[in-house]
Amino acid sequence: MSRVESRESRDKINLPTLDSRLLTLDYKDMSEALEKVSGIKHLPLFPLPLVLLPNELLPLHIFEPRYRQLLKDVGLDRKMFGVSFFEPQENFIEKPPTGTVGCVAEVREVQTLPDGRSNVLTIGIVRYHLIDYIDAGEPYLVGDVEFFEDEEEDAQFLNPLADEVFVLFRRIAKAAHKLSGERGAFPDIPQAAPEPLSFLVTAAFNLEADLKYQLLETRSTIERLNRLREILVQTVDKMEESAEINKIARTNGHTNKKIDL
Repeated sequence: MSRVESRESRDKINLPTLDSRLLTLDYKDMSEALEKVSGIKHLPLFPLPLVLLPNELLPLHIFEPRYRQLLKDVGLDRKMFGVSFFEPQENFIEKPPTGTVGCVAEVREVQTLPDGRSNVLTIGIVRYHLIDYIDAGEPYLVGDVEFFEDEEEDAQFLNPLADEVFVLFRRIAKAAHKLSGERGAFPDIPQAAPEPLSFLVTAAFNLEADLKYQLLETRSTIERLNRLREILVQTVDKMEESAEINKIARTNGHTNKKIDL
C-alpha cells in the first residue's frame, strides 16, 4: 500500500490541528460537486487506512506500480479516483466491502520523481456509495458507484445549529492560533453553508478513523453537526484555558513583554 502523508499520520491528540489551507478553500454548495462527477459511473478506487472528506486536502506519495498506473489513467480523464477507508490488518477481506462509503479525490498537483514515484496533492470532492466491483482489466480496483450528498433538512433547525458550531469552532481556532505563538495574522474563516461547514470542522480535528467514517457516511447534516457540537463543547474551554496559560507563561506571568524560552 502506498505511504500516505496526511492528517491521520500525525500524533493522535484531542485538540484540533488547523490546516491553514483548509481555511482558504472556496466552500461552495455541495451540489456543484455533484456536477463535477456527472456522468461518471465507474470509478478507480484507492483503498487507504484513512477517511477523506469533501473539501479536505490529502497529500499522497505513490510508489506501487498499480497505483502509478491509476494515476496515469485518471490523468487522461477527469483526474479523479475514489478513496475508500480500509484497514486490511483488522480483517481477512482483501478490499473494502460493497455498500461502504468513500470520497472522490481530485488530483490538484503532481510531482513526478525520476524513479517513477509521485508526490500528489488531492482534494475531496463528493461522497460515493460503493455498489459493486467491476472487472475493467486494470491492476487496481474499479467500482460501480453512486454519488450522493446530504438529505434536505428543515432550515429552522439546521441553520441555528450550524451557527452555533461555527461560533464554537472559531473560538477553538483562535485558541489554537494563540497556542501556536500567534505567528502571523489570524486567518479569516468564512462561514460556509451547513454541509460543507460540517466537513471543514470534521477535517480540522484528529478524529479516530472510525468516528470520522461515521461522520462521512451519515446523510444528515444535523446529525453530523450535533456530533461535532458535542466535541466542540467538550474542547473549547480546555483550549481557551490552555491558550491563556500559554500566554501568561510567555509574558512571565505579569507583563506584556514576551521573554525568550
